[in-house]
Parts: sequence; structure tokens; C-alpha cells
Amino acid sequence: MNQPFSKKKRFSFFENIDNLFVVSVALLLMGGMVMMTSASMPVAARNFADPFHYFYKQGFAACLGLIVGFLFFLIPTNFWEKLGILTALIAIGLLALVYIPGMGLEANGAIRWVDIGPLPTIQVIDPARFLLIIYIAGYCFRQQKQVEMTFLSLIKLMIFILPACILLLLQPDFGSTVVLLAIVASLFFVAGFKFRYFFVLLLSLASVFWLLVYKVQYRLDRITSFLDPWADPLGDSYQLVNSLIAIGSGGWFGVGLGESMQKLGYLPEAHTDFIFAVIAEELGLIGVVLIIGIYALLIWRIFSISLHAMKHNRVFQGYFAFSVGIWITAQVVVNIGVNMGVLPTKGLILPLISYGSNAMTMTLITLFIVLKIGCENPVIKANRRI
Repeated sequence: MNQPFSKKKRFSFFENIDNLFVVSVALLLMGGMVMMTSASMPVAARNFADPFHYFYKQGFAACLGLIVGFLFFLIPTNFWEKLGILTALIAIGLLALVYIPGMGLEANGAIRWVDIGPLPTIQVIDPARFLLIIYIAGYCFRQQKQVEMTFLSLIKLMIFILPACILLLLQPDFGSTVVLLAIVASLFFVAGFKFRYFFVLLLSLASVFWLLVYKVQYRLDRITSFLDPWADPLGDSYQLVNSLIAIGSGGWFGVGLGESMQKLGYLPEAHTDFIFAVIAEELGLIGVVLIIGIYALLIWRIFSISLHAMKHNRVFQGYFAFSVGIWITAQVVVNIGVNMGVLPTKGLILPLISYGSNAMTMTLITLFIVLKIGCENPVIKANRRI
């Protein structure tokens, strides 16, 4: 008698790991640590008298993400769907913490961090985004018929998404708001939202975007300054101009690892928002193409895992992986676009490469769950066949 998951271990989760997915994550993680350290050494030495300050913090965050991510990998993925509305409530609660007196921390004009006693500071958008992705994927799975038939399904979802967006805009975090709404719009389209409703949704989002930009002067300045950065190179376009100088200085093969000039105080946020410019300067066009190629490989594998899951009626898992794919794609495209001057500054980091301890930990945890979805797909397929 054939027994699924017997001693033969033919369908062991660990035997069905997506190798290309793992390789792409590993390459980005290791390469990112090298480039983040290179980009951050001048500012770390200046602010903390230790050039490896950010390396230690990022390394700890990566180790934490790998450990917690592996523990989450051991949990069956249908567990996350069962959490239901609880994930949205926790996410909104996290986003609201920054407004509690004594807890919210301000940096660079934004209140995005929470100080919880002896614990490290937390940038609340990172765990909140993870929870909201679970909720959005679960909602589209549970309300599949309504999503396909009525506009009311979107209104019901926005009961929880809209407060999250408002809390993000108040921080302010316009970039994360745009990414969150992009996830909602993309997933509804995949879930079968009627095209006429989808058109109304896109028109509504475009109207909201225009109002948010037009009514807030600094956002309008960001939008207009990238159109002609050389018109105000020492003002609103300062970051972009120095980013373009860094990219242009790299040539084909770069100036060499650790040899960037722009990171020496000329390019603000060289180890976070503008690390791509440092990569282009130090590794040149060849290095840039390699990095983009690895991201393309990772994104391809994420969407492949999503498609495989949906083909085998694992709808929630497919929606979750698809949402993660949209999130990673949006951050990569926007970050690179901002660095190259084809998009206005948004403050979105490059996943697995830019410095950001909370982002690093949550990105790895999220990718472990996507990996688990990929591992479950052939296992469940084989189990059904037996």
C-alpha cells in the first residue's frame, strides 16, 4: 500500500525546494551585504566611529530573518489564511503605534519608527505590509465570487485598507501607500475583477494620486524636480543629480569596489534609497545588469510559484505569492527608476540590498513563506495522484 510522505521521502518538502529561487535570494543577500557595507562605511565611520556599524546591524537582521523565516517555513501555508481579519487589525494597530506619545520616533521629517523599551526600534510598515498581504490574499480567496461579480467586494476590502493608507500618508510614507494600492489593484485584476470595475478602480487611484501630489507642496516639488534635475542641482534635485553623477562615473566596469566618490558625503542615503547609484559607480554597467538579472530571476520564480499554486486550486497560496511578486517588482522598479531619474523620489529601498534591518528581516520571512508554497505545490500534486 502506497503511503504519502512515507520513509521513501519522495515528496519531502526539502527535496522540492526551488533551487533557482534559493540561489537568487542567496546572491542578492550576499552581494547586498557587500555593497551595503561599501556604501555605508563613510557615514558609519563619521557617525559611529565604526565603519562596520551598519554591517553588524544588517547582518544581525539577516540572521534573524533566516531563523524566523525557517521556523515559518515549517508552518503549513493554509495556517496564514485562517488568521483572517485578525491580520488586518494587527497591521492597522501597528501603523497606529507611531502616533502614541513617547513611542513614535521621527527621522528625516517622517514618523515611521516605534520605540518599545529595550527592544530595537521597529519601522512599522514592514510587519504591517506582511500582514496586509496575508489579509488581501485571504480576502480575495474567501470572496472569490463577489470579487468576480460586484464592485461591493472592493468597497468591503477598503474598509481595512483605507485606514492603513491614511495612517501611512500621515507619517508620511507616500511610496509604501502606492505599493500597497498597487498590490490591491493587481490582485483584484488576477482574481477576476470585471474590467469596467477595474477601469473605475484605476481612475479612482489616479485621481487620489493627483490630489495627494497637487495638495502637498513637497510632493509636487519632487514630481517636477525629476523632470529637469539640473534646474535646481543644489536644492530639490540634489540627490538625483549626485545619483546621476555616480551612475555616469561607473562606465562599463565601474571604478572598483569601495572606490565610490559620491558616497563620501555627496550622495545622501547612499546605503539606503540610493545604493543602486553606488553599485553602478563601483561595479559599472556590467554589475548593474547582473543585479537586475538576479532580481528578474527571483521575480520570475515568485510568479511561477504563484501560477503553479493557482493551477492546483491553491488559490490563497497563489494570491499570496502573486502579491509578494508585485511588491518586490514595484520596489525594484521604483528604486532603480528613482536612481536613474526616470521616476520621482519615493523613499523605497532595494530589497535585500539596501540597508534596513526591519525590511531585511521581514523580506526574508516573507520569501521563506513563498518558498514553502513552492515546496508544497509538487507535494500536494503527488499526494493527490497516489
